[in-house]
Amino acid sequence: QVQLVESGGGLVQAGGSLRLSCAASGLTFSLYGMGWFRQAPGKEREFVATSTRSGSSTYYGDSVKGRFTISRDNAKNTAYLQMDSLNPEDTAVYYCAATTYPTIETIKANYYYWGQGTQVTVSS
Repeated sequence: QVQLVESGGGLVQAGGSLRLSCAASGLTFSLYGMGWFRQAPGKEREFVATSTRSGSSTYYGDSVKGRFTISRDNAKNTAYLQMDSLNPEDTAVYYCAATTYPTIETIKANYYYWGQGTQVTVSS
């Protein structure tokens, strides 16, 4: 049974940082691209960041480029999202997801496995 479990969310002041983790089990982690998405109340789930299987290629949504960093540790079956310079517009539930696509993938429909999400709230 595949499980993706996010952690590291919480409440932070504007300008602060958080590091999200996504622990994977039940799959061969190194064979999956990993992505992060987020969903704010009343909005569509949007793409945040993605990493290819080895982590050699990454890609970011325009709203987080230069502030967020995706990484992964295949030995620990874990993906990370370092979030810096947070602002209230970053408030959302953050989800990690796994895809079998071998290239950079930003479309949520192409992700097969999803975590339950972790809440990030940024106060002004």
